[in-house]
Amino acid sequence: MPWDESHVDDDVLALLALGEAAGTPDERAHVARCERCAAEVAALGQVVSLAKESGGELVAPAPHVWDRVAAELDLGTEAAGADEPAASTALPAGLPTELPAGLPAEPSAPSSDEVVVPIARRRTSWAWVAGAAAAGVVVGGAGVGWVASRDDDRAEVVASAALDPLPGWDAEGTARVEVRPDGERVLVVTVADGQADDGFREVWLLRPDVSGLVSLGTLTGDSGRFDLPPGLDLDEFSVVDVSLEPFDGDPAHSGDSIVRGPLDA
Repeated sequence: MPWDESHVDDDVLALLALGEAAGTPDERAHVARCERCAAEVAALGQVVSLAKESGGELVAPAPHVWDRVAAELDLGTEAAGADEPAASTALPAGLPTELPAGLPAEPSAPSSDEVVVPIARRRTSWAWVAGAAAAGVVVGGAGVGWVASRDDDRAEVVASAALDPLPGWDAEGTARVEVRPDGERVLVVTVADGQADDGFREVWLLRPDVSGLVSLGTLTGDSGRFDLPPGLDLDEFSVVDVSLEPFDGDPAHSGDSIVRGPLDA
């Protein structure tokens, strides 16, 4: 079947494969009647199907995630190899080798007045969708979601604290309690300065009267994230403490606190 019009842009085809209502009505009508464009959408859509099968909770992506994918795949520049001989367009390993019923397995050979789709455009489409799938894209009823990560931007901050230095220390910090969409709680602690060569820093939750405490783990660097055990009562253990601990094998608090502060809901 000859084509007397330009094919739909590869970015629009990729969005259609992801389930988005992309493109103009004319572009979607073109895809519906163009064997070549329809076949490419169908093939790209099978990458999305593999991402769907991986499961995972749908959450909003962190703003930097797609930027990293796009930079890694160099999607902001013209695809490399446009002047090279046409490369194989076989599906990547692991993908189904048959297209959905009703679509051609291979477009018919173009006639003299047909427009040949450059291989660079097909490479860009594959990179667009494959990169999204590799990053954990899943198509849902509300659009494109992303598999939850530890730095999920949709986490709700339910408590925070300013961490003030204790006598003998020149340091300061902050702490906050985040609740992720799955209900898990995380304490995020940041401490500026307060470094020492003769020990390590440990993060604790204390009772306000210092009659009991819970160790959360070692703080390495300026910031750390600590999963809070289910059932831990933050009304009871409401004070964040960061201590300097010696390498003496004693799991008890050293008594040398660097910074401390109460969580404020």
